[in-house]
Amino acid sequence: MRARLLPLLIVLMAGVLLALGFPLAVSVASAQQQKVVVDRIDDTARFASLAQFVTKRPSGSRVRDKDERRATLQKELDYYHEVYGIRAGVFFRDRFPMAHAPIDWFLPEEGDEVRDAFEEALRSRGSHDPAQVWPWEEDGRIVVATPVIRDGDVVAVVVTDSPTGRMRAKTLRGWLLIGAGESAAMLLAVGAALRLTGWVLRPVRVLDATTHDIATGRLASRVAPAGGPPELRRLARSFNEMADHVEDVLEQQRAFVADASHQLRNPLSALLLRIELLALELPEGNEEIASVRTEGKRLAQVLDDLLDLALAEHGGADLQLTDIGELAAERVASWRPLAEERGVRLEGDCPATTGWADPIALSSALDAVIDNALKFTPAGEGVQVRVSSADATTTVQITDGGPGLTDEELARIGDRFWRSNRHQNIKGSGLGLSISRALLAAGGGSIAYERHEPHGLKVTVGVPRQAPEAHVHGGAERGRTGRGGARR
Repeated sequence: MRARLLPLLIVLMAGVLLALGFPLAVSVASAQQQKVVVDRIDDTARFASLAQFVTKRPSGSRVRDKDERRATLQKELDYYHEVYGIRAGVFFRDRFPMAHAPIDWFLPEEGDEVRDAFEEALRSRGSHDPAQVWPWEEDGRIVVATPVIRDGDVVAVVVTDSPTGRMRAKTLRGWLLIGAGESAAMLLAVGAALRLTGWVLRPVRVLDATTHDIATGRLASRVAPAGGPPELRRLARSFNEMADHVEDVLEQQRAFVADASHQLRNPLSALLLRIELLALELPEGNEEIASVRTEGKRLAQVLDDLLDLALAEHGGADLQLTDIGELAAERVASWRPLAEERGVRLEGDCPATTGWADPIALSSALDAVIDNALKFTPAGEGVQVRVSSADATTTVQITDGGPGLTDEELARIGDRFWRSNRHQNIKGSGLGLSISRALLAAGGGSIAYERHEPHGLKVTVGVPRQAPEAHVHGGAERGRTGRGGARR
């Protein structure tokens, strides 16, 4: 979530800084040019004041004071060009020069900035707003023209053609300062965004991790105080209260199932004993008494499975590094006599490979799955148990040659008390695979079901190869290594 939120904040902050930086950069460039333009206007105004008394072309009949004024104007222009490198001149209306520096500079023909400024000044409009010159325009110039007015008429025009190298350099330095300031502001903004997102999202990460722990069966997990905004702290407290309530409800439910299963055993045992005593009074082979015996035993099996399920869901897993291949081989050897009795081939391919599991819980889960496979595999077919490891999981695959399940049935297998309608006549309670799933989930394991071609069912039991980051030690007594009831 932080990886999605942080770029959004950075993009927004960068947009704000750019929105402020571009106008500021334009303002800096405009200010530098305006300063130059104002200086040139002052200079041209001074030259115009000198030139307004030299309004006639030079001739042999000129009086001496006029020659001196013209010479003074030329001297000022020469000195101006020498010091500042700016071309300047005063030109009559017909473009004939009154004075100019350098000496080889004249008004150009049509289509030039100098000529355009001259023509504009002839109409008594000075150049106050020339086009903006940017730092990358190496040939950019600033041309300023001011009319020389005498008796209300424009008699000449003062024109300056200024190079912009220094102005562009100053503008570029200003832009560099702006860029450095924007970069520093961006770094500060990124640092602030990192701290802000960390502060806001830290409680969310803690809440997400705790939710995952509870979803995977670690109901004792709670959200630890992690700071953050008041709303998220309040959410964490509410979540802990909800988790406490849910855990209490589940605990009450499990306790009720366990207590009910335990309390029903004694009256059921007494009932079965009375049935046996009653059977002594009846003729041998009575069908009704046989049916009652069968249903009584089935009820006793259901109660045992309910108690096992309650214990499996309530108890924690005593995880330890286990040789899964050796454990699976032991379970195959234990079930082989029953398989031979039923005419089913039970084969095991169990190389040595390790995984983290509760040996008792894993043995019980494998017993339930193998019992299920033998129960539904007809004589002459086979059941295979294969152990393998890949990536971070060690798996035990149990495949059988039974009738298999449909897609709809595969979606429901493992539900409590669920059995396929096609297998209702087979002994079982429908709790065995539910118990297996609960036992495996307590230790971070899993159980999955899929079709086995050409027919049958494939059950995959998986346990982690690496120790889980958080696992519960000292699991409750399972008291179970035998067989479960029917699972479909």
